[in-house]
Amino acid sequence: MTIQQEQSGNKLFDDETLDLGHYWKIIKLYSWRIIFLAIAFTLLVIAILLKITPKYTASASLIIESQQANVVSIEEVYGLDTKRKEYMQTQYEILRSRYIAMRTVEELSLHENPVFMREFNQPPGILAEAKVWVLTTAGLKEDKKPRKITAEEREFNLKQKAASKLMKSVEFTLVTNTQVIDIEATSESPELSAQIANTLGEVYVESYLQAKVDMTSKATTFLTGSLQGLKDKLATAERNLTAFYEKNEVVDLDGVVGLARDELERLNEQFVNAQFTLKQNRAIYEQTVSGGADLNKIAQLPEVLNHSTIRDARRQESAALSRVAELSERYGPKHPKMIAANAELKSIQSSINKQINDLISSINTEYRIAEQKVKDISKEVEQAKVRYRNLSSLDNVRRALQREVDTNQQLYNAFFTRLQETSEIGGFETANARILDAALPPGQPSEPNIKLLSAAAFIFSVIAGVFLAIVSEALNSGIRSVDDVERKLNQRMLGLIPWLPHKKNTRLPLRSYFDKSNHQFCEAVRTLRTSVSLLNIAKENKALMVTSSIPKEGKSTVAVNLAFALGQLDKTIIVDADLRRSSIGQMFDVPNYQPGLSNVLMTTHQLSECLVHDEQSKVDVLCAGNLPPDPQELLAGPHFKKLIEHLQKIYKYVVIDTPPMQAVSDAMLIAEACDSVMYVVRSDSTSQKVIESGLGRFVQVGHRLDGVVLNRVDLKKADVADRYAGFYDQYGYTSTSKD
Repeated sequence: MTIQQEQSGNKLFDDETLDLGHYWKIIKLYSWRIIFLAIAFTLLVIAILLKITPKYTASASLIIESQQANVVSIEEVYGLDTKRKEYMQTQYEILRSRYIAMRTVEELSLHENPVFMREFNQPPGILAEAKVWVLTTAGLKEDKKPRKITAEEREFNLKQKAASKLMKSVEFTLVTNTQVIDIEATSESPELSAQIANTLGEVYVESYLQAKVDMTSKATTFLTGSLQGLKDKLATAERNLTAFYEKNEVVDLDGVVGLARDELERLNEQFVNAQFTLKQNRAIYEQTVSGGADLNKIAQLPEVLNHSTIRDARRQESAALSRVAELSERYGPKHPKMIAANAELKSIQSSINKQINDLISSINTEYRIAEQKVKDISKEVEQAKVRYRNLSSLDNVRRALQREVDTNQQLYNAFFTRLQETSEIGGFETANARILDAALPPGQPSEPNIKLLSAAAFIFSVIAGVFLAIVSEALNSGIRSVDDVERKLNQRMLGLIPWLPHKKNTRLPLRSYFDKSNHQFCEAVRTLRTSVSLLNIAKENKALMVTSSIPKEGKSTVAVNLAFALGQLDKTIIVDADLRRSSIGQMFDVPNYQPGLSNVLMTTHQLSECLVHDEQSKVDVLCAGNLPPDPQELLAGPHFKKLIEHLQKIYKYVVIDTPPMQAVSDAMLIAEACDSVMYVVRSDSTSQKVIESGLGRFVQVGHRLDGVVLNRVDLKKADVADRYAGFYDQYGYTSTSKD
């Protein structure tokens, strides 16, 4: 379990590491196939491109002036706003419109041009007919006879098809931050492409001018009709205003209203003053009426006290009282001075009373006059208000009539001015665009770009080839190299046996090891012999077991050639322990009746009777002998292990060929009697899972596996020096070679 966990951990680590060197080796391995694929695919693309009808693209430049030098501001009549940001985008969409395309088709008669309409004039292909037949047979399309169409309908349909094709074959590009639009037209004729590009620009300019002419005509018609109506309205308004003046017999109504307003203001001011005077006299008048003409009470009124005459008399009275008081301290009441002072005081008081009576009489008179004046002014104010209101009402009517006249006059003048402007520019139309660079017939086709597409096809095919190589390598679970043995199987590499050319479904010639022309094969076997010699160095005589996962992996060939190589070093025997499908005897042309291993184990023959000696290799051969019904009983018995121990005493090397691991479990029993176990894997053939299953069986029983022998390796691979370095003579270094 520990070994399996370690193997799983190593695989996980390898999967998480991006080995660029490994991918580079894969590319080198498949380099010729990738190059062949790239060349073949590129040639195919070139052949297809050469069959495609070339197309030519002509380019014209159109400059659009968003701000035009107009004679008058006619844009207001048309409703155009050329200063908006959307103006250029709008003109771009107009150029791409179907209307411009249809006008161009009609201008150049493209619907009658055999070059432009080539695809529509060709009969339907086989695929189209097959599609119609399938749909009709399936009932998805009714088999109706086509309706006969008139010449006009046919021409209309052709124009529609030509316009649709033209819209697809023309590209418009709005140059950034400019007012230039590039027009690119593509067709099978260079002259026709240039004509289409130039005509599109001309049709756009003409359509703009025609639109302005149409708008001018419509504006003139509209303004003329509206102007007559406005003229009638203006005449009616003027008649109403004249009738108003005649009916009310007014000339300067504004002045009359102003006089009435001034008079009303003056009367209001007089009315306020009269009310103030009336209010002042009302207190004394009411006191006189309510007090019964009591002079003492009346004399205390503020209006009386503050009167100048009364105020002077009061001062005289105060002075007289002061003298009387002063003389009274000196003289008696009958003193002449006292009598004179009292007489003066009485005279002053009598004068004050008379003045108060006169003042009261004057105030009462003023009160009655003020009261009457208030009433009179109030009537005049009311009359002035009525007169002002009447005049104001007339003025409002007059203003309304005058406003109607002014409004109609302004509208009439505005429409009349626009009509004059429209009439003046009717024959002076300026275009908003002009052709900056006219299109010229191109000298080289734009489609297909054979150089670019060929280069792209080559690059694509190389990338696809690399991808397929990596995918193929990833999906291939076979073992190909030393790196695969160590990384995938977690085993060490003992050696490799290169593949030699020979007839299919036949064995490799037995004496290939001794053929000097197979130098690399011989050196690879000797390298394997060296690896085997280094196994279990402490043990002099060795029993070497050779097995594989499944049949046809070449384990018997490896065992025989390893025995030949070991036989050159010391005494060697090869034992055929495959008691089910023996092959060693057939390889050495030993007759089937020759006794062998099974006879020795069943003690029917002696060992010496079963041995066959090969003179050329000096190797003894112990064939399988008669095939027993139950080989496992013989191999599991004590006789087999004793036989191997006996052979180890006689021979330096005992090479044992066993059945495959996945077929039977005989190899598990044989391994118990062997010192070393070699596992033969056919290169790039047996899957990794099958090999791991066979190796796992050894791990489960705790038997040591010494290494893997990679058989039938194709040394013509591109990176063979990196994949198999050290396991064969890659430099042809022999005794006959020269430094």
